[in-house]
Amino acid sequence: MDLCVAIKGVSFLLQTGMGILGNTVVLLAYTQIVCTGPKLLPVDMILCHLAFTNLLLLVTRGVPPSMTVFGLKALLNDPGCKVVISAYRICRALSVCMTCMLSVFQAVTVTPTGPYLSRLKPSLPSLVIPTFAGLWLFNMAICISTPLFTMAPRNGTVSAFTIDLDFCILDFRDNLSYVINGVAIFGRDFAFVALMVGSSCYILLLLHRHSHQMKGIRRSQGGGAETRAAKAVLTLVVLYVVFFGIENVIWIYMLTLSKVSPVVADMRVFSSSCYASLSPYFIISSNKKVKAKIVCTAEDKQPSADTQDSNDK
Repeated sequence: MDLCVAIKGVSFLLQTGMGILGNTVVLLAYTQIVCTGPKLLPVDMILCHLAFTNLLLLVTRGVPPSMTVFGLKALLNDPGCKVVISAYRICRALSVCMTCMLSVFQAVTVTPTGPYLSRLKPSLPSLVIPTFAGLWLFNMAICISTPLFTMAPRNGTVSAFTIDLDFCILDFRDNLSYVINGVAIFGRDFAFVALMVGSSCYILLLLHRHSHQMKGIRRSQGGGAETRAAKAVLTLVVLYVVFFGIENVIWIYMLTLSKVSPVVADMRVFSSSCYASLSPYFIISSNKKVKAKIVCTAEDKQPSADTQDSNDK
């Protein structure tokens, strides 16, 4: 096996395995919280949905190239490629949407209550599920043309304006459809990232201007907890924006080419998947509810292990 191919396979395998493990732990922790405690706050519901979409993203885009590199050829047929690539694109879009939604909801949460927000804040939990449904429908509509361009790899020379993913190919047939697809994806992502950055800057402005006032006024309302949550959300946003920037620099470069190298396509996908792999570990380290539930689960399992050791002796 070629060294570069082996490095690619190991890199995707490690990234995918780490991300699947982290997102699964977050989902299990939130499942236990829901089963044993009160209803989740809007921010917790969004974090849970973010972990779910990132898990699907990694399964649909990280597993196939890893298996292909290690010898599983002809992994998917045409229908399989259409389903996997469409699911990946929808989940990738939902990842940015969930992060944007998280930033917007947190901005509303930390904003001092006024005549309008006094009505909006109590209704936030009831808005979460409809927003989820709207974002799913919106992104499914954006990605509706993906199956038309997706197919299993063909023998022979790859045509121009084709993205070769090894396990599947995206054949856009002509320059117009290739550019329109790229501009549509970039435009959608840029709009949500701009909203995400705008709401995050607003949070920073609030924390900077009113830090002393918030400590005094909101102490009885859990203002310290709100501030910690806001800082955690800001860190997630920064993490996403960094990888978004790297990914889209590569994507803009790809739009200038008539034939995209598989190495360039892999670099873009790897950078876009870094957020899905790293974000759950940040959620675990910064979210006290999730961390406490994981610690409690580990402590509950420890006595049974000790008892087993005693029985063995």
